[in-house]
Amino acid sequence: MLDRTILHLDLDTFFVSCERLLDRKLNNRPVLIGGTADRGVVAACSYEARTYGVHSAMPMRTARMLCPDAIIIRGNSGVYSEFSEMVTEIIRERSPLFEKSSIDEFYVDITGMDRFVQSSYQWSRELREKILHETHLPISFGLSTSKTVSKVGTGEAKPNNHILISQGTEKPFLAPLSIKKIPMVGDKTYHKLRSLGIERVKTVQEMPVELMERVLGKNGNMIWKKAQGIDNTPVVAWHERKSLSTERTFEQDTTDTHQLRSIIVAMAESLAYQLRKENKLTACITLKIRYTDFQTYTRQKRVPYTSLDHTLIETVLDLFEKVYDRRVLVRLIGVRLSNLVGGTYQMRLFEDSEKIIKLYQAMDNVRNKYGKNSLKRAVGMDTVNLGGMNPFKGTKE
Repeated sequence: MLDRTILHLDLDTFFVSCERLLDRKLNNRPVLIGGTADRGVVAACSYEARTYGVHSAMPMRTARMLCPDAIIIRGNSGVYSEFSEMVTEIIRERSPLFEKSSIDEFYVDITGMDRFVQSSYQWSRELREKILHETHLPISFGLSTSKTVSKVGTGEAKPNNHILISQGTEKPFLAPLSIKKIPMVGDKTYHKLRSLGIERVKTVQEMPVELMERVLGKNGNMIWKKAQGIDNTPVVAWHERKSLSTERTFEQDTTDTHQLRSIIVAMAESLAYQLRKENKLTACITLKIRYTDFQTYTRQKRVPYTSLDHTLIETVLDLFEKVYDRRVLVRLIGVRLSNLVGGTYQMRLFEDSEKIIKLYQAMDNVRNKYGKNSLKRAVGMDTVNLGGMNPFKGTKE
Protein backbone atom coordinates (compact mmCIF):
# COMPACT_ATOMS: atom_id res chain seq x y z
CA MET A 1 0.00 0.00 0.00
CA LEU A 2 1.37 3.41 -0.99
CA ASP A 3 2.16 5.94 1.70
CA ARG A 4 -0.41 8.68 1.43
CA THR A 5 0.33 12.21 0.22
CA ILE A 6 -2.30 14.75 1.24
CA LEU A 7 -2.33 18.41 0.21
CA HIS A 8 -4.30 20.97 2.21
CA LEU A 9 -4.99 24.38 0.64
CA ASP A 10 -6.47 27.36 2.45
CA LEU A 11 -7.22 30.80 1.00
CA ASP A 12 -5.73 33.43 3.32
CA THR A 13 -8.19 35.87 4.95
CA PHE A 14 -10.47 34.94 2.08
CA PHE A 15 -13.29 37.47 2.47
CA VAL A 16 -10.82 40.32 3.02
CA SER A 17 -8.74 39.21 0.02
CA CYS A 18 -11.85 39.26 -2.18
CA GLU A 19 -12.72 42.77 -1.03
CA ARG A 20 -9.17 43.94 -1.70
CA LEU A 21 -9.37 42.66 -5.26
CA LEU A 22 -12.45 44.84 -5.70
CA ASP A 23 -10.95 47.86 -3.95
CA ARG A 24 -7.17 48.22 -3.79
CA LYS A 25 -7.49 51.08 -1.28
CA LEU A 26 -8.09 48.37 1.33
CA ASN A 27 -4.56 46.96 0.89
CA ASN A 28 -2.40 47.13 4.03
CA ARG A 29 -5.32 48.58 6.01
CA PRO A 30 -7.10 46.98 8.99
CA VAL A 31 -10.35 45.59 7.57
CA LEU A 32 -13.34 44.08 9.38
CA ILE A 33 -16.12 42.24 7.56
CA GLY A 34 -19.44 41.52 9.21
CA GLY A 35 -22.46 43.16 10.81
CA THR A 36 -21.99 46.91 10.73
CA ALA A 37 -24.18 47.61 13.77
CA ASP A 38 -22.85 47.37 17.31
CA ARG A 39 -24.81 44.14 17.85
CA GLY A 40 -23.20 42.54 14.79
CA VAL A 41 -20.23 40.21 14.83
CA VAL A 42 -16.94 40.02 12.93
CA ALA A 43 -17.18 37.42 10.15
CA ALA A 44 -13.59 37.97 8.99
CA CYS A 45 -10.71 40.37 9.60
CA SER A 46 -7.37 41.23 8.01
CA TYR A 47 -4.00 40.40 9.52
CA GLU A 48 -3.56 44.13 10.20
CA ALA A 49 -6.69 44.07 12.37
CA ARG A 50 -5.56 40.92 14.16
CA THR A 51 -2.53 42.73 15.53
CA TYR A 52 -4.99 44.75 17.64
CA GLY A 53 -6.46 41.57 19.13
CA VAL A 54 -9.45 41.36 16.79
CA HIS A 55 -10.67 37.90 15.73
CA SER A 56 -13.65 36.36 13.93
CA ALA A 57 -16.92 35.91 15.88
CA MET A 58 -15.97 38.85 18.12
CA PRO A 59 -18.77 41.39 18.77
CA MET A 60 -18.32 44.24 16.30
CA ARG A 61 -18.51 46.86 19.07
CA THR A 62 -15.53 45.19 20.80
CA ALA A 63 -13.58 45.04 17.54
CA ARG A 64 -14.20 48.73 16.89
CA MET A 65 -12.94 49.60 20.36
CA LEU A 66 -9.77 47.56 19.85
CA CYS A 67 -9.17 48.86 16.33
CA PRO A 68 -10.90 52.24 15.91
CA ASP A 69 -9.24 52.91 12.55
CA ALA A 70 -10.53 49.70 10.97
CA ILE A 71 -12.52 49.87 7.75
CA ILE A 72 -15.79 48.01 8.27
CA ILE A 73 -17.45 46.29 5.32
CA ARG A 74 -20.83 44.61 5.33
CA GLY A 75 -19.64 41.87 2.97
CA ASN A 76 -21.25 39.99 0.10
CA SER A 77 -21.43 36.20 0.32
CA GLY A 78 -22.49 35.94 -3.34
CA VAL A 79 -19.25 37.61 -4.48
CA TYR A 80 -17.18 35.36 -2.23
CA SER A 81 -18.92 32.28 -3.62
CA GLU A 82 -17.99 33.35 -7.16
CA PHE A 83 -14.32 33.72 -6.22
CA SER A 84 -14.45 30.37 -4.43
CA GLU A 85 -15.84 28.70 -7.55
CA MET A 86 -12.94 30.10 -9.62
CA VAL A 87 -10.46 28.40 -7.28
CA THR A 88 -12.54 25.21 -7.19
CA GLU A 89 -12.48 24.94 -10.98
CA ILE A 90 -8.68 25.25 -11.11
CA ILE A 91 -8.30 22.51 -8.49
CA ARG A 92 -10.93 20.34 -10.20
CA GLU A 93 -9.14 20.53 -13.57
CA ARG A 94 -5.75 19.47 -12.22
CA SER A 95 -6.45 17.18 -9.25
CA PRO A 96 -7.02 13.42 -9.29
CA LEU A 97 -9.19 13.55 -6.14
CA PHE A 98 -10.18 16.60 -4.11
CA GLU A 99 -12.52 17.53 -1.28
CA LYS A 100 -13.89 21.02 -0.73
CA SER A 101 -14.32 21.23 3.03
CA SER A 102 -15.48 24.86 3.08
CA ILE A 103 -15.79 27.93 0.88
CA ASP A 104 -12.04 28.60 1.21
CA GLU A 105 -10.46 25.25 2.14
CA PHE A 106 -9.56 22.15 0.12
CA TYR A 107 -7.91 18.74 0.50
CA VAL A 108 -6.28 16.95 -2.45
CA ASP A 109 -5.15 13.32 -2.37
CA ILE A 110 -2.09 13.12 -4.61
CA THR A 111 -0.88 9.71 -3.44
CA GLY A 112 1.26 8.13 -6.16
CA MET A 113 1.65 11.41 -8.05
CA ASP A 114 5.45 11.08 -7.86
CA ARG A 115 5.24 8.34 -10.51
CA PHE A 116 4.01 10.89 -13.06
CA VAL A 117 5.59 14.21 -12.03
CA GLN A 118 8.98 15.34 -10.79
CA SER A 119 7.68 15.51 -7.20
CA SER A 120 4.37 15.93 -5.37
CA TYR A 121 5.78 19.01 -3.64
CA GLN A 122 6.68 20.63 -6.96
CA TRP A 123 3.23 19.78 -8.36
CA SER A 124 1.60 21.38 -5.30
CA ARG A 125 3.69 24.52 -5.71
CA GLU A 126 2.71 24.76 -9.38
CA LEU A 127 -0.97 24.39 -8.47
CA ARG A 128 -0.65 27.17 -5.92
CA GLU A 129 1.11 29.41 -8.44
CA LYS A 130 -1.66 28.81 -10.97
CA ILE A 131 -4.31 29.84 -8.43
CA LEU A 132 -2.30 32.93 -7.51
CA HIS A 133 -1.79 33.87 -11.14
CA GLU A 134 -5.38 33.35 -12.31
CA THR A 135 -7.30 34.65 -9.28
CA HIS A 136 -4.77 36.91 -7.47
CA LEU A 137 -6.02 35.43 -4.21
CA PRO A 138 -3.33 34.61 -1.61
CA ILE A 139 -3.33 30.93 -0.71
CA SER A 140 -1.23 28.70 1.55
CA PHE A 141 -0.72 24.96 1.63
CA GLY A 142 0.63 22.16 3.78
CA LEU A 143 1.76 18.84 2.29
CA SER A 144 2.18 15.70 4.40
CA THR A 145 0.94 12.14 4.88
CA SER A 146 -2.44 13.00 6.48
CA LYS A 147 -5.23 15.54 6.61
CA THR A 148 -4.44 16.58 10.17
CA VAL A 149 -0.73 17.25 9.70
CA SER A 150 -1.30 19.01 6.37
CA LYS A 151 -3.97 21.28 7.88
CA VAL A 152 -1.74 22.17 10.83
CA GLY A 153 1.10 22.75 8.37
CA THR A 154 -0.99 25.19 6.36
CA GLY A 155 -1.67 27.16 9.52
CA GLU A 156 2.05 27.36 10.23
CA ALA A 157 2.84 28.34 6.62
CA LYS A 158 0.44 31.29 6.56
CA PRO A 159 0.30 33.96 5.32
CA ASN A 160 0.59 33.18 1.60
CA ASN A 161 3.22 30.47 1.84
CA HIS A 162 3.70 26.70 1.84
CA ILE A 163 5.35 23.92 3.81
CA LEU A 164 6.34 20.28 3.31
CA ILE A 165 6.26 17.89 6.27
CA SER A 166 8.10 14.83 5.01
CA GLN A 167 7.18 11.30 6.04
CA GLY A 168 8.75 10.47 9.39
CA THR A 169 8.94 14.11 10.54
CA GLU A 170 5.29 14.48 11.54
CA LYS A 171 5.80 14.06 15.29
CA PRO A 172 8.79 16.42 15.60
CA PHE A 173 6.92 18.99 13.50
CA LEU A 174 3.86 18.87 15.78
CA ALA A 175 5.71 18.53 19.11
CA PRO A 176 6.54 22.22 19.88
CA LEU A 177 3.13 23.55 18.81
CA SER A 178 0.31 24.58 21.13
CA ILE A 179 -2.18 21.77 21.72
CA LYS A 180 -4.81 24.20 20.42
CA LYS A 181 -3.34 23.77 16.93
CA ILE A 182 -4.67 20.19 16.78
CA PRO A 183 -8.03 19.98 14.98
CA MET A 184 -10.83 18.93 17.40
CA VAL A 185 -9.32 20.92 20.27
CA GLY A 186 -11.83 23.70 20.83
CA ASP A 187 -11.85 26.25 23.63
CA LYS A 188 -13.52 23.93 26.16
CA THR A 189 -11.12 21.05 25.51
CA TYR A 190 -8.14 23.41 25.44
CA HIS A 191 -8.97 24.88 28.84
CA LYS A 192 -9.49 21.39 30.27
CA LEU A 193 -6.09 20.26 28.99
CA ARG A 194 -4.43 23.46 30.23
CA SER A 195 -5.90 22.85 33.70
CA LEU A 196 -3.97 19.56 33.63
CA GLY A 197 -0.77 21.36 32.71
CA ILE A 198 -0.87 20.33 29.07
CA GLU A 199 0.18 23.16 26.78
CA ARG A 200 2.25 21.64 23.96
CA VAL A 201 1.56 18.74 21.61
CA LYS A 202 4.76 17.08 22.83
CA THR A 203 3.18 16.48 26.24
CA VAL A 204 0.26 14.60 24.67
CA GLN A 205 2.67 12.61 22.49
CA GLU A 206 4.40 11.37 25.64
CA MET A 207 1.18 10.56 27.54
CA PRO A 208 -0.36 7.08 27.62
CA VAL A 209 -3.41 7.00 25.38
CA GLU A 210 -5.41 5.50 28.27
CA LEU A 211 -4.91 8.67 30.28
CA MET A 212 -6.23 10.85 27.47
CA GLU A 213 -9.25 8.54 27.19
CA ARG A 214 -9.94 8.85 30.92
CA VAL A 215 -9.85 12.64 30.68
CA LEU A 216 -11.70 13.17 27.38
CA GLY A 217 -13.33 9.84 26.50
CA LYS A 218 -13.38 8.90 22.81
CA ASN A 219 -12.21 12.39 21.85
CA GLY A 220 -9.14 11.81 24.00
CA ASN A 221 -8.17 8.82 21.88
CA MET A 222 -8.68 10.75 18.63
CA ILE A 223 -6.73 13.79 19.86
CA TRP A 224 -3.89 11.53 21.04
CA LYS A 225 -3.67 9.93 17.57
CA LYS A 226 -3.70 13.32 15.84
CA ALA A 227 -0.91 14.50 18.16
CA GLN A 228 1.15 11.51 16.96
CA GLY A 229 0.46 12.54 13.36
CA ILE A 230 -1.86 9.53 12.88
CA ASP A 231 -4.93 10.28 10.77
CA ASN A 232 -6.29 7.85 8.19
CA THR A 233 -9.33 9.98 7.34
CA PRO A 234 -9.80 9.75 3.56
CA VAL A 235 -10.20 12.62 1.14
CA VAL A 236 -13.84 12.34 0.09
CA ALA A 237 -14.58 13.09 -3.55
CA TRP A 238 -16.45 16.40 -3.65
CA HIS A 239 -19.76 16.79 -5.41
CA GLU A 240 -21.61 20.03 -4.90
CA ARG A 241 -25.04 19.54 -3.44
CA LYS A 242 -27.54 21.71 -5.26
CA SER A 243 -30.52 21.52 -2.90
CA LEU A 244 -32.03 20.20 0.32
CA SER A 245 -35.68 19.23 0.54
CA THR A 246 -38.31 17.34 2.45
CA GLU A 247 -41.98 16.44 1.94
CA ARG A 248 -45.06 15.03 3.60
CA THR A 249 -47.74 12.96 1.86
CA PHE A 250 -50.83 12.68 4.06
CA GLU A 251 -52.57 9.40 4.80
CA GLN A 252 -55.81 11.37 4.56
CA ASP A 253 -55.99 14.52 2.45
CA THR A 254 -56.58 17.59 4.60
CA THR A 255 -57.71 21.22 4.65
CA ASP A 256 -56.51 21.77 8.23
CA THR A 257 -54.50 24.96 7.74
CA HIS A 258 -53.21 24.85 11.33
CA GLN A 259 -51.75 21.40 10.67
CA LEU A 260 -50.30 22.48 7.32
CA ARG A 261 -48.60 25.53 8.83
CA SER A 262 -47.21 23.43 11.70
CA ILE A 263 -45.72 20.95 9.26
CA ILE A 264 -44.03 23.51 7.03
CA VAL A 265 -42.61 25.27 10.09
CA ALA A 266 -41.15 21.96 11.26
CA MET A 267 -39.81 21.34 7.75
CA ALA A 268 -38.12 24.73 7.59
CA GLU A 269 -36.65 24.25 11.06
CA SER A 270 -35.31 20.79 10.19
CA LEU A 271 -33.79 21.95 6.89
CA ALA A 272 -32.19 24.98 8.56
CA TYR A 273 -30.47 22.70 11.07
CA GLN A 274 -29.28 20.47 8.21
CA LEU A 275 -27.90 23.54 6.39
CA ARG A 276 -25.87 24.60 9.41
CA LYS A 277 -24.67 21.07 10.04
CA GLU A 278 -23.32 20.92 6.48
CA ASN A 279 -21.96 24.50 6.67
CA LYS A 280 -24.21 25.75 3.90
CA LEU A 281 -26.40 28.74 3.17
CA THR A 282 -29.43 29.01 0.89
CA ALA A 283 -30.65 31.84 -1.28
CA CYS A 284 -33.83 30.31 -2.71
CA ILE A 285 -36.81 28.79 -0.89
CA THR A 286 -39.55 26.82 -2.67
CA LEU A 287 -42.90 25.61 -1.34
CA LYS A 288 -44.82 22.86 -3.13
CA ILE A 289 -48.46 21.84 -2.69
CA ARG A 290 -50.23 18.92 -4.38
CA TYR A 291 -53.99 18.87 -4.10
CA THR A 292 -56.30 15.85 -3.90
CA ASP A 293 -56.88 16.04 -7.68
CA PHE A 294 -53.06 15.76 -8.16
CA GLN A 295 -52.76 19.31 -9.45
CA THR A 296 -49.41 20.61 -8.18
CA TYR A 297 -48.32 24.19 -7.53
CA THR A 298 -44.97 25.60 -6.49
CA ARG A 299 -43.81 29.07 -5.61
CA GLN A 300 -40.33 30.22 -4.72
CA LYS A 301 -38.67 33.28 -3.27
CA ARG A 302 -35.07 34.46 -3.31
CA VAL A 303 -33.61 35.68 -0.02
CA PRO A 304 -30.21 36.92 1.12
CA TYR A 305 -27.99 33.91 1.89
CA THR A 306 -29.06 32.45 5.22
CA SER A 307 -29.32 29.32 7.36
CA LEU A 308 -31.48 30.76 10.13
CA ASP A 309 -34.71 29.09 11.24
CA HIS A 310 -36.70 32.27 11.69
CA THR A 311 -35.82 33.64 8.25
CA LEU A 312 -36.76 30.40 6.52
CA ILE A 313 -39.93 29.96 8.58
CA GLU A 314 -41.13 33.48 7.83
CA THR A 315 -40.52 32.90 4.12
CA VAL A 316 -42.25 29.50 3.84
CA LEU A 317 -45.29 30.79 5.73
CA ASP A 318 -45.49 33.74 3.35
CA LEU A 319 -45.24 31.37 0.38
CA PHE A 320 -47.94 29.15 1.87
CA GLU A 321 -50.38 32.05 2.05
CA LYS A 322 -49.74 32.75 -1.64
CA VAL A 323 -49.86 29.15 -2.88
CA TYR A 324 -52.74 27.74 -0.84
CA ASP A 325 -55.64 29.53 -2.54
CA ARG A 326 -57.88 26.70 -3.80
CA ARG A 327 -59.28 25.73 -0.39
CA VAL A 328 -59.53 22.09 -1.41
CA LEU A 329 -58.00 18.98 0.15
CA VAL A 330 -54.20 18.88 0.20
CA ARG A 331 -52.45 15.58 -0.59
CA LEU A 332 -48.79 16.57 -0.27
CA ILE A 333 -46.70 19.51 0.93
CA GLY A 334 -42.96 20.05 0.53
CA VAL A 335 -40.18 22.57 1.11
CA ARG A 336 -36.94 22.86 -0.88
CA LEU A 337 -33.86 25.02 -0.28
CA SER A 338 -31.69 25.65 -3.35
CA ASN A 339 -28.89 27.91 -4.61
CA LEU A 340 -26.72 26.49 -1.83
CA VAL A 341 -23.24 27.78 -1.13
CA GLY A 342 -20.63 26.42 1.23
CA GLY A 343 -18.99 28.26 4.07
CA THR A 344 -17.40 27.80 7.45
CA TYR A 345 -19.88 30.08 9.14
CA GLN A 346 -23.09 28.50 10.32
CA MET A 347 -25.13 31.67 10.46
CA ARG A 348 -26.08 34.43 8.04
CA LEU A 349 -22.75 36.13 7.85
CA PHE A 350 -23.48 39.82 7.94
CA GLU A 351 -26.82 40.37 9.63
CA ASP A 352 -26.77 38.53 12.91
CA SER A 353 -26.17 39.68 16.44
CA GLU A 354 -23.93 37.82 18.86
CA LYS A 355 -27.05 36.86 20.84
CA ILE A 356 -28.72 35.22 17.82
CA ILE A 357 -25.57 33.31 16.88
CA LYS A 358 -25.14 31.97 20.41
CA LEU A 359 -28.81 30.95 20.55
CA TYR A 360 -28.62 28.89 17.35
CA GLN A 361 -25.28 27.39 18.32
CA ALA A 362 -26.76 26.28 21.66
CA MET A 363 -29.81 24.80 19.89
CA ASP A 364 -27.60 22.92 17.43
CA ASN A 365 -25.41 21.58 20.25
CA VAL A 366 -28.49 20.06 21.88
CA ARG A 367 -29.59 18.49 18.57
CA ASN A 368 -26.10 17.18 17.84
CA LYS A 369 -26.05 15.45 21.22
CA TYR A 370 -29.62 14.17 21.52
CA GLY A 371 -30.85 14.04 17.92
CA LYS A 372 -32.31 16.52 15.47
CA ASN A 373 -35.84 16.11 16.84
CA SER A 374 -34.85 16.70 20.47
CA LEU A 375 -35.53 20.43 20.21
CA LYS A 376 -38.45 21.94 18.29
CA ARG A 377 -40.55 25.05 18.20
CA ALA A 378 -43.86 24.63 19.98
CA VAL A 379 -45.82 25.10 16.76
CA GLY A 380 -44.14 22.04 15.23
CA MET A 381 -44.27 19.76 18.27
CA ASP A 382 -47.23 17.72 16.97
CA THR A 383 -45.52 16.75 13.72
CA VAL A 384 -43.92 13.32 13.44
CA ASN A 385 -40.31 12.91 12.35
CA LEU A 386 -39.69 14.35 8.92
CA GLY A 387 -38.16 12.08 6.32
CA GLY A 388 -35.48 12.88 3.79
CA MET A 389 -37.50 12.31 0.62
CA ASN A 390 -37.02 14.82 -2.15
CA PRO A 391 -40.50 15.68 -3.43
CA PHE A 392 -39.05 17.39 -6.49
CA LYS A 393 -37.12 14.33 -7.69
CA GLY A 394 -38.97 11.46 -6.05
CA THR A 395 -35.71 10.23 -4.57
CA LYS A 396 -34.05 10.16 -1.17
CA GLU A 397 -31.50 12.88 -0.47
